[in-house]
Amino acid sequence: MSCTIEKILTDAKTLLERLREHDAAAESLVDQSAALHRRVAAMREAGTALPDQYQEDASDLKDISKYKPHILLSQENTQIRDLQQENRELWISLEEHQDALELIMSKYRRQMLQLMVAKKAVDAEPVLKAHQSHSAEIESQIDRICEMGEVMRKAVQVDDDQFCKIREKLAQLELENKELRELLSISSESLQAREEN
Repeated sequence: MSCTIEKILTDAKTLLERLREHDAAAESLVDQSAALHRRVAAMREAGTALPDQYQEDASDLKDISKYKPHILLSQENTQIRDLQQENRELWISLEEHQDALELIMSKYRRQMLQLMVAKKAVDAEPVLKAHQSHSAEIESQIDRICEMGEVMRKAVQVDDDQFCKIREKLAQLELENKELRELLSISSESLQAREEN
C-alpha cells in the first residue's frame, strides 16, 4: 500500500469536512435544546402543558390546586430544577463528546505523520514537535474541562441537598404551625368554657 502526500491530504480534507459537519450538527442540537427549553418555559408561564406527555401532571395539578399555593410553587420549582439539571448534564456530555473527537483526531494526525516519516525519509521533526505541543495543549484543555464538569456536578449535588433541607425545614415549620394553631384553638375553647361557667 503506497501512502502519498496527496492521499494523506485528501484524507485530512475529508476528515476536516466530517468534523465541520459534526460541529454543525452539535450546534444545531444545542440550538434545538435551547429552543425547546424556551418553549417549555413559555408553556409553563402560560399555564399550558404538552398534550400527551404532561396530561398526568395536569390532573395532579388540578388535585393539588385545592391545597396551598406554596405547594404548587415547590413542585414547579422541582420540575424546573430537574430540567436545569438535565440541561447541565447535556452541556457537559456535549463538551466531553467534542473533546473526545478532538483527542481522536489528534491521535489520528500523529499516527499519519509517523506513517509518513516511516514511509519517506522526510524530515518531519518540526511538524511532529508542533503537533505534540498542540496535542499536549488539547489534553490539558480536556483535563480542565473534565475538572470543571466535576465541579459543576458537585455544585448541583450541593444545591439539591440544600433544596431538600429547605423543603424539609418548611414542612417541619408548617407542621409546628398547625400544632400551635390547634393548641391555640383548644386553649381559646377552654377559656370560653370557663367564662361561660
